[in-house]
Amino acid sequence: MASVNPFNLSDSEEEAERRPNETVDTERSSSDGAPGPPPGNPFSPPADAERPTLLLASNRTSPSGEGISVAAPSAMAGPADTRVSVDVIAAQLLRDQYILTALEFHTELLESGRELPRLRDYFSNPGNFERQSGTPPAKDQVLGPGGPLSKPQGGQGGHRAGSISTLDSLDFARYSDDGNRESDERVAVLEFELRKAKETIQALRANLTQAAESEVPSQERKNFKSSPEIQEPIRPLEKRALNFLVNEYLLKNEYKLSSITFSDENDDQDFELWDDVGLNIPKPPDLLQLYRNCGTSPPSLRDRVDVSVGVNFTDLPGNCCNVSVLLNSEKESLAGQIKKLQRCVPECMFVKLSPAFQQALLSFCRMCSDSRLGAEVSRIADSEESVMLMLGRCLPHIVPNVLLAKREELIPLILCTACLHPEPKERDQLLHILFNLIKRPDDEQRQMILTGCVAFARHVGPTRVEAELLPQCWEQINHKYPERRLLVAESCGALAPYLPKEIRSSLVLSMLQQMLAEDKADMVREAVVKSLGIIMGYIDDPDKYSQGFELMLLSLGDPSERVVSAVHQVFIPAFAAWTTELGTLHTALIPSLLARIEKLLMQGEHSLDEHKLHVFLSALQSLIPPLFAVVLQNAPFTSRANLHRDTPAIEVTRFPRPASPLQDVATIIGSREMLSALLLLYDHQLEHEGTTGWDSLLWVVNQLLPQLIEIVGRINVTSSTCVHEFSRFFWRLCRTFGKIFTNTKVKPQFQEILRLSEENVDASTGNGILTKATVPIYATGVLTCYNQEEDRKLLVGFLEDVMTTLSLSHAPLDSLKASFVELGANPVYHELLLTVLWYGVVHTSALVRCTAARMFELVLRGMSEALVDRRAAPALITLCSGPEFSVRISTIPAFGTIMETVTQKELLERVKMQLASFLEDPQYQDQHSLHMEIIRTFGRVGPNAEPRFRDEFVLPHLHKLALANNSQAVESKRSDIATQLFEAYSALSCCFISEEVMVNHFLPGLRCLRTDMEQLSPEHEVRHTRQCISMSIASSLVGEDAKTKFLSKMGQLTTSGAMLANVFQRKK
Repeated sequence: MASVNPFNLSDSEEEAERRPNETVDTERSSSDGAPGPPPGNPFSPPADAERPTLLLASNRTSPSGEGISVAAPSAMAGPADTRVSVDVIAAQLLRDQYILTALEFHTELLESGRELPRLRDYFSNPGNFERQSGTPPAKDQVLGPGGPLSKPQGGQGGHRAGSISTLDSLDFARYSDDGNRESDERVAVLEFELRKAKETIQALRANLTQAAESEVPSQERKNFKSSPEIQEPIRPLEKRALNFLVNEYLLKNEYKLSSITFSDENDDQDFELWDDVGLNIPKPPDLLQLYRNCGTSPPSLRDRVDVSVGVNFTDLPGNCCNVSVLLNSEKESLAGQIKKLQRCVPECMFVKLSPAFQQALLSFCRMCSDSRLGAEVSRIADSEESVMLMLGRCLPHIVPNVLLAKREELIPLILCTACLHPEPKERDQLLHILFNLIKRPDDEQRQMILTGCVAFARHVGPTRVEAELLPQCWEQINHKYPERRLLVAESCGALAPYLPKEIRSSLVLSMLQQMLAEDKADMVREAVVKSLGIIMGYIDDPDKYSQGFELMLLSLGDPSERVVSAVHQVFIPAFAAWTTELGTLHTALIPSLLARIEKLLMQGEHSLDEHKLHVFLSALQSLIPPLFAVVLQNAPFTSRANLHRDTPAIEVTRFPRPASPLQDVATIIGSREMLSALLLLYDHQLEHEGTTGWDSLLWVVNQLLPQLIEIVGRINVTSSTCVHEFSRFFWRLCRTFGKIFTNTKVKPQFQEILRLSEENVDASTGNGILTKATVPIYATGVLTCYNQEEDRKLLVGFLEDVMTTLSLSHAPLDSLKASFVELGANPVYHELLLTVLWYGVVHTSALVRCTAARMFELVLRGMSEALVDRRAAPALITLCSGPEFSVRISTIPAFGTIMETVTQKELLERVKMQLASFLEDPQYQDQHSLHMEIIRTFGRVGPNAEPRFRDEFVLPHLHKLALANNSQAVESKRSDIATQLFEAYSALSCCFISEEVMVNHFLPGLRCLRTDMEQLSPEHEVRHTRQCISMSIASSLVGEDAKTKFLSKMGQLTTSGAMLANVFQRKK
């Protein structure tokens, strides 16, 4: 018996066809002589054989220690040239678990062009390897091509779906039997398992595609087919396929940036792999080919459902959801195995090399791990802590090399590292970098840093904020750049809620106080004031009240308007909120300010410091909204406020416009709904139930209002600034507390004091209450709060009574003038004031008519020309038609104001005619007071009047008056006229005067004035007359020669009156 070596023989397909029964006989004889595989799986090992371990190592010997031999009874009985089938050899190798040998056999057959179906099916079925690697599939379910879940039929294991790619392309030829076989085999197995895992993923996707498309409803497709005019919407599968083709077209045609943008916008799709689209068909032609073939009818693809990675499996019907869950689970498991295997393959490549050889070999790779950066690059962080350590080491080197304009992009990185870094020293360095990141940060950059600081404070807590952030602020409190100091000031306010309360009321408060007193930049002090307001909102130490009060006064006295504005917008409302919580708003804060105002009035009876008065009064004005909130919150009805019932909306004009949201009463109360409910109860309580038990309101009525009215009575009525300030204060107070409160609580107290009778006016001293500032403040601050008809009637009646009373008692009119000036500044009250004046025009008393005529001068400025023409001018002309010269004279200033402010020619002509009648009518020839008033008016309005009116009317009549004054017999009258003429010529010397008018009227008038001045002392004559003449001639003469000649003579003048007279002598 001779043994046959089957590897030296050929076994072609033609020979197999000539001996069709040879394989069957050989298999039968082999099964008789050796244990065969069980019926269920022809490739399974015998039951009593030892189970080999495929993934760890392979053993080339059989379990019995024998080599491969083919000896069968049929072979001994046959002829010597009987050949053994390669299929029998393959079966024996698989049966005895010579897997790698079978794999090499399979490879050699493939290279020779003879593929054996038995080996192909074996190595293409992943189930064989899963079972042998210790992870057998479930016994009751196997994934198969027939559906998403199918059981094996007839005890046979169901075949897995064929892989899209097989192991045929694996290059196992490089693993020979020479050298270290164990290492080579391990590498081969690892690469094989990597390929197997990828094939498994593809097979599962194919199964899911088939399962999902079997469940696609067909009713919708029928609808679109029945209605061809309706375009079927794009399916997710079609969208992904088109995206892939579009991206491929962009890349081929060098649209790289567009391709990158397109890929970013479709980040759920992998454009490198066509299989990611989810189709189990070959890739279609590119877009160009599709466009060229668009006229033909390509074979239509079957409708398929998108089962790619990005699909939402919850939208799939039936059992597809179960398949998706299984697929996702297996995908994650396989992905982990793939990563592990990919890391193992490079290590196995050098198993046969010594460590020294490996190191020497790798030294030819140009790497740098000796430098700082090289060391960081060579160590890849593998945990959060190591990442933080790496950032802490690298950021100090990165920041200086980033452009200043882009450094704010580093703020999140710096803050995150500073929050999580374990080393305090590194955290301090990072926060130092943060505050010094930008040399001079602008508003946006500072806001970004502040936002980061607040986020840091929220994350780390008060202790670390105190220990790590505050020192950075303290270091830069005196920085040379104001932007950096501004960042410190803003940081103190932003971090206030996250600081320990002890630090907030001590260190931070001291820092801000120092900056407020010492910093020279307005914007820094403004930020300091706002941060102080925030500190006051969070402070809880009552002992700090006095310090807060002094800070308020200090900031109110700041020379910068923006700082003072910040005090009213932020600091005072916050400080008032704190004092409200302490219960000292109306018991300490407001009384302290009132005491300072009283002290100021006592010290400055003759020269009042109006700026300080403004500071204190403006602070009081900013405290009105929180005071009203205290009154509402401590009212008897507060507990009855119902937010659930419908309450009317608050009128827009109910409260004065707040300077900031912090002064809005609704913000102080909590909401507009709550304020609306409280206002309803407030008005009802005042109107029907009174103020019994309402302590906060009683304090306002019984203490605050009487003290304020007493202070008002001590103000100098001629100070328009003080009158205006107190007027605005009372207006805001009355508007805030409401109309009912004003009518029932405020007006009665003023009316009790302002009893309109002659007994209230001391004609001898003028110290009556009607001559004080109480009158204009009551008229403009209280009676103008509301503008309804009854309110206007009350204001008109009050002004008429004051005008009548003061006129009949011969009292000073300063209080009435102050009222008219304050009201006349607002055009809304012009009609009302003319109504009051008309009452005086038609009054029977000449004293009242004189007062009315003088008040016209105050209201005409700013009045519209139409109103002047329609009402003011007729009223003045009516007064001129009266018999009393005093009334006529009183109208002259008003006529002058019209000439100064009006441009309407007809109106100007009427006024000119009236003034001409005063000057040319013989009945006024001896009216010294009339001439005085006309000259005074000409001097006042001449520089601002129309040039034609000045040249044709004012200067000629001044010349006539000066000439007439030379013949005045009464020396006192002559002196009075000369003094007034001197003042008028001094004012007119600033005007441009033509040469003709200068020669004909101005110089002759001055000569007449020089004659009058000779009657005075020579020193007075020379000083005043020389000044007047030199200014007027030098600035007015047109001819250059005349100027030069005149100035040369003026330069020769001495203090001698005789020499001065020579200048004005006529040539003979």
